[in-house]
Amino acid sequence: MLTQEQPQPEPYWLTILRLLRWDKPAGRLILMIPALWAVFLAARGGPPLPLVGVIILGSVVTSAAGCVINDLWDRNIDPQVARTRDRPLASRALSIQVGIVVALVAMSCAGVLALYLNPFTFWLCVAAIPVIVFYPSAKRVFPVPQLVLSLAWGFAVLISWSAVTTNLEPVTWLLWGATVMWTLGFDTVYAMPDREDDQKIGVQSSALFFGDYTPSAVGIFFAGTASCLARLGIVMQLQLGFWIALAIASALWVWQYIRLRQPEIPQPVYGEIFRQNVGIGFVLLAGMIAGALF
Repeated sequence: MLTQEQPQPEPYWLTILRLLRWDKPAGRLILMIPALWAVFLAARGGPPLPLVGVIILGSVVTSAAGCVINDLWDRNIDPQVARTRDRPLASRALSIQVGIVVALVAMSCAGVLALYLNPFTFWLCVAAIPVIVFYPSAKRVFPVPQLVLSLAWGFAVLISWSAVTTNLEPVTWLLWGATVMWTLGFDTVYAMPDREDDQKIGVQSSALFFGDYTPSAVGIFFAGTASCLARLGIVMQLQLGFWIALAIASALWVWQYIRLRQPEIPQPVYGEIFRQNVGIGFVLLAGMIAGALF
């Protein structure tokens, strides 16, 4: 008599990687992008390579730590949401104690990298910690928790820019504003397929807050991003490469807005739009480098 072969348990190291979300690079890259925008623009296209390496590694370990902290907060909520029920802490594949240790290790790595930076930038890193730690609780008390995440993303700009210049310039805030608006846009899209589950559980999201106007809100956020970037390009006197990249990005955001306004949207489309913003971010990065150098 044939017996059905039992599936092999997942290797422990792979479960840890899933906890850190390193199996889903889009979410790691989309935090790295504003940090790279800032370091290249602040250095007018030519930052020191060791600093770029620190920024890249720092964004990877910080976003990983944020994911673990988020999963610790949401370990009893995630099992009730289709998209998140298989996460290691939600499925109890890993214990709370393991999650805490992994988060502390990731934050410690980020702290060591921060020692490479100047004192002003180091203290900006310290100031970002409460936002990272308490962001996951925002969905329980604040109607637009994606704004808190956007402010956390904004620290990537402030930290990276000041790592080059040792201070913050007026133009820095234009890039910060673009990053906050962009994050509000793509993270609202990310929240849209979870609306039914979030409403059932009783947690907040921008997709619930804006309701039927969510596609319009996303369109406004992307338009605000483009406006801030256009103003930045004028102030910094960036050249043609930047404007070509901004035109491409703006056209793609318009296309995404049109897709979101369709009456029936298949669930995978939301994830596609989120991942497309990673590509848009890199197009803009290339344009910023070209616009600053040539």
